[in-house]
Amino acid sequence: PVLQNKADQALRSGLEKYDKRHGWRGPLATFLNHGDLKEIISSFSPPTGLEGRDVAIIKSLDSLGATIILGNGSQGRIPLSEMQWAREWLEGEKLGPKITHPSNVVSIGDVVVVLPNPNSGGGESQIGTKIDKTYSLSQLPEVEGALVALDPHTGRILAMSGGYSFERSQYNRVTQAYRQPGSAFKPFVYLAALESGYTPSTRILDAPFVIDQGPNLPKWRPANYTKKFYGPSTMRLGVEKSRNLMTVRLAQAVGMDRIAEYAEKFNLIDDMPEHLSMSLGAGETSLLRLTTAYAMLVNGGRQITPSLIDRIQDRNGLTVFRHDVRECPDCSTPYWTGQNVPTIPDNRIKVADPGSAYQIVSMLEGVVKRGTGRRIKAIGKPLAGKTGTTNNQVDTWFIGFSPDLAVGVYVGFDKPRGLGLHETGSSVAAPIFKDFFQMALKSKPGIPFRIPPEIRLVRINGSTGAP
Repeated sequence: PVLQNKADQALRSGLEKYDKRHGWRGPLATFLNHGDLKEIISSFSPPTGLEGRDVAIIKSLDSLGATIILGNGSQGRIPLSEMQWAREWLEGEKLGPKITHPSNVVSIGDVVVVLPNPNSGGGESQIGTKIDKTYSLSQLPEVEGALVALDPHTGRILAMSGGYSFERSQYNRVTQAYRQPGSAFKPFVYLAALESGYTPSTRILDAPFVIDQGPNLPKWRPANYTKKFYGPSTMRLGVEKSRNLMTVRLAQAVGMDRIAEYAEKFNLIDDMPEHLSMSLGAGETSLLRLTTAYAMLVNGGRQITPSLIDRIQDRNGLTVFRHDVRECPDCSTPYWTGQNVPTIPDNRIKVADPGSAYQIVSMLEGVVKRGTGRRIKAIGKPLAGKTGTTNNQVDTWFIGFSPDLAVGVYVGFDKPRGLGLHETGSSVAAPIFKDFFQMALKSKPGIPFRIPPEIRLVRINGSTGAP
């Protein structure tokens, strides 16, 4: 329950922050014939999913803020400072002029969403009227998202938040939404390469790549996010900087049939088409499947099945269902007599070599230290992960983990459309991941990632890949 509350809190906060960056969409309703404002707001039907907020009607405006009436008849105050964010969203993805007066945002008779300010000491209008409580101007975000956290060793789901508000939408975006993972799919391309004989220091050419798609079709020209080319670069750097051209060239060398095989083994995409665009995350998968696949990397390449139910008993206490099907006859010993601790078998299927899985974990740790996920570094604990952003910023992701907790975050509109220029997995999804992990690991020590015995760490030149 603690992690679940933290998941809900981090997701809602992240979606609201994104929404505020994109300006004010206007009041819920406007009553031009003012009449009795108390009666109007008391009979107004509020939208679902307010999540601790209220609706209020604007009673009066002055240079210091707006006086409001709430549904219970009480009055409140929105200081000018609490509506500075509500600039108009203009064509060309720009914000309008700064707010200098409340009338730039609202008018008398507007019905708006307000958030109570915690520990507010009251306020005062321009004419000196004392107000009991102050509020912030707010609005319900249009954008949606999801967050899931699970135990990478057992698959047990520890927290699942399928959207901004269950009251507003019962659609679970963790399990039901199938969207393009974008660059979040790349680690499995690199894993297939590692198990085909490549190493993290192998250099791949980062240069223009063009494919003729056939008669009457345009040529396919994938590009890096920066629209630049960087020449031969190590695979480790390719993951850290999320280089598309390196990934496509690597996928062509390894073979899409092999990459499709790994997508199947990690339960990412069923029957994945063997097109090179799939190596850049053009296929569709769910947040739960993608997060579970990342969990299989950090647990040493062992297959797990995500679960919400551990065990079911009948009314007589007899177990009729158990998620963990391993047998342990010695575990039911009635009392302790100094015997050895029972050894429980590990019957998880091996889907990747532990050494290769660790190399990917190490490369993803570099994403947090030096790459597209470096804002996560501020948490100060050993973490690894990968951003994901699709064309035109339609879907954004951050999937990552500590040694004992895997977390996935997705943000996008239910009816697909772009999130805006420069809104990527790094700026939209990663802050939600960061907020959740900061709360989840607050009182826990930093545990380093476990290194398999067959792995030997060697210092290399980060640019050339040479010792």
